[in-house]
Amino acid sequence: MSKYVFVTGGVVSSLGKGITAGSIGTLLKKRGLKVSNLKIDPYLNVDAGTMNPFQHGEVFVTDDGAETDLDLGHYERFIDESLSERNSITTGKIYSSVIKKERRGDYLGGTVQVIPHITNDIQERIIKAAEGLDVLVVEIGGTVGDIEGQPFLEAIRQMAVRVGRENVVYCHVTLMPYLEAAKELKTKPTQHSVQELRRIGILPNMLVCRTSHPMDEGMKHKIALFCDVPPEAVIEVRDEPTIYNVPMSLHKQGLDDLILKYLGLPDDTEPDLSDWLKVVDRFMNSPEVVNIALVGKYVQHKDAYLSVVEALYHAGIAHSVRVNIVSVEAEDLEKGDPAAILKFADGILIPGGFGVRGVEGMILAARYARENNVPLFGICLGMQMMVVEFARNVCSLPDAHSKEMNPAAMNPVIHLMEEQEGIHDKGGTMRLGAYPCDLAEGTKSAQAYGTMHITERHRHRYEFNNVYRERLEKSGLKVAGVCTERNLVEIVELPGHIWYVGGQFHGEYKSRPTRPHPLFDGFIEAAVRFMRAKAKEA
Repeated sequence: MSKYVFVTGGVVSSLGKGITAGSIGTLLKKRGLKVSNLKIDPYLNVDAGTMNPFQHGEVFVTDDGAETDLDLGHYERFIDESLSERNSITTGKIYSSVIKKERRGDYLGGTVQVIPHITNDIQERIIKAAEGLDVLVVEIGGTVGDIEGQPFLEAIRQMAVRVGRENVVYCHVTLMPYLEAAKELKTKPTQHSVQELRRIGILPNMLVCRTSHPMDEGMKHKIALFCDVPPEAVIEVRDEPTIYNVPMSLHKQGLDDLILKYLGLPDDTEPDLSDWLKVVDRFMNSPEVVNIALVGKYVQHKDAYLSVVEALYHAGIAHSVRVNIVSVEAEDLEKGDPAAILKFADGILIPGGFGVRGVEGMILAARYARENNVPLFGICLGMQMMVVEFARNVCSLPDAHSKEMNPAAMNPVIHLMEEQEGIHDKGGTMRLGAYPCDLAEGTKSAQAYGTMHITERHRHRYEFNNVYRERLEKSGLKVAGVCTERNLVEIVELPGHIWYVGGQFHGEYKSRPTRPHPLFDGFIEAAVRFMRAKAKEA
């Protein structure tokens, strides 16, 4: 039978439940267990696909095309496993499912209620996600006490009865605020948060206390006494210079040992964390710094490009350099001098996005990189704007997403995918998930991947227009990758340039701390060469 670790949060949001859940998954996997993670989001959206990045951060996409919360990205990076649609549950999914069953008559005319119908549906999905696993780590989004999360908390309370209390562990992440005036940490918010959990019938086995200052043993014993947990189950997590140090911090305090003990699993082997120690060491201590300009539309929100940022760090770790990411608002390039704004950059990355706002700035960034031989990497919309810039300034071809674009014009260089014509429903209508791509011999992309056949994840409505492919290639733009399923151009390059590569897909979703994505790896390698050459000239 599968076992379960439920991670809840209290006091405030953004405490790091996702990092905690991912770290638990890492530690248990390093113990030789078959582990996966599941995220429960209390919002009424069916998925994260239509949510504003300024409000919710990035949308993470799985191989099977599920648009999910960004925490699934944390999980994949921490446990190094590809997840799927069943690893993400939302209130919208649950209520849609129950209502469809009611309309079909599945409940035989009975009164449909939160208990047992909603809670049963939640439990069935959790159990299905745990099939074939030793342990499933489940994160409950939101904060204890939120009205939206009550059905999920009730469902996981019932899980202890359904599968046996010996097969369930409850881990509660809470805040230990430091009051500057009093010069001390306060335990009362943690006590109240645990009281709220206990009120609904959940007795946490362990507490992960987020704090900016160290906790002494007396404070841990106080929390243990008032919250009814053993002192060794009060775990302190301070702010770390890198999230990849959290598994080591939790392991040093014995969190994984406690979980194994509570679940009755063998604890006779120590986890091999040598690869994670190397990641942290290189992230912290690499002597060289490479400066990357991230030219985007949503740079004001720190999580809008979360996977891109992490993928850049992964590549930097692989090359023993620290990556300094400087966010550049694309619209600022339209108002100022791109050369002056971007002159600091050893490399420029243009990420994905939607809508016309800021695309002219992206085009200007692409032109600056092309004309000055600065390493450039374009992702999705970024790749499309590289094509537009080349078409406009090298080939003098019509283009898409420009201020002069005539909406009635036929065959723009970047155009709406055929299957998107006439679609107004924004939920789940894009090209989503993993598709195969064949690479061209002798290209930087093929060299980076080390293979001629790849699979990458997509999230887009627009695509390269093959009507102009021949003219663009004759002008020097190289098509380096094509999806053979529908002859879709996936990768473009500029031969002779230090690194001018754009991909229609989102490679950042598949990058790992110990295994960077090949194109991010190649981009940072080129940026390091550019940085060293610039330093030598100076």
